[in-house]
Amino acid sequence: MQRTNRRLHLVLTLAWVILLAYFFANIEIQIEGAAGWAANLPTWRIEQHWLLDIFWGGRPMTGYHAWVFPFVALFFHFPLFFMGRWSLKAELRVLACIMLFWIVEDFLWFVLNPAYGLSRFHPESIAWHKHWFWRAPIDYWIYSGIMLVMLCLSCRKLK
Repeated sequence: MQRTNRRLHLVLTLAWVILLAYFFANIEIQIEGAAGWAANLPTWRIEQHWLLDIFWGGRPMTGYHAWVFPFVALFFHFPLFFMGRWSLKAELRVLACIMLFWIVEDFLWFVLNPAYGLSRFHPESIAWHKHWFWRAPIDYWIYSGIMLVMLCLSCRKLK
């Protein structure tokens, strides 16, 4: 594929991921309302566990999230299975897209949610994001960095 076509394909892929995040953020707003992180949903919750601090940013694990996270990961992997083609580059691209999806979806949940909006996007209003850096949850920064590395690697020619 020519370099221009590869760039266009990458831009379209990222735009599509952002569009998916927009739709899913709206779905979650309809499901959760003002009570983010499944606070009022009829689901099980594990509030405290040392593994939650390491892998979940200190947020509770809920039955809702235990099902929705793998669902989204499987959904993003579907093209690889459908086409019957797996490669390291494709996997890196899928993982980068999943990370972008969750960062954008989470941010849009606040921006689009009538109970929040951009003016309430700060630690005092969002108890479930426990760690913040430079006006955003630290997860956004960490996963944005990892996502960019994976995206760059997915664009390189492997020897």
